[in-house]
Amino acid sequence: MFGKKLLRSEAPVETDSNEYFEVGTTALDSPGRLNIDIEKLNDFADTDRILKAVRNGSIVFVKIKGLKEKDIGELKRAVERLKKSIVANNGDIAGVEQEWLILTPESALINRSF
Repeated sequence: MFGKKLLRSEAPVETDSNEYFEVGTTALDSPGRLNIDIEKLNDFADTDRILKAVRNGSIVFVKIKGLKEKDIGELKRAVERLKKSIVANNGDIAGVEQEWLILTPESALINRSF
């Protein structure tokens, strides 16, 4: 009974067990959608592409494992550049585990209540 109330539409929909009906997706098609990008940081030059995505309003998950295994000094330099740029633009940055960073634009905040 609860499921029938939840999916009830203006006009009754008659279906048998082999038919499906489409549920509206207007909330997903709105122009205010948030982009989440996944990027790899393989060398220092990748920071430009990553920062551009954040400046365009995307939340970016950055996998740093490749550069970490290749050159830890270059990784530190790249992370420092990302951090300075994100903070200067009122964004947020956080490390997740040992291999990921999350970078957000000003419009998003990382909740650190763990």
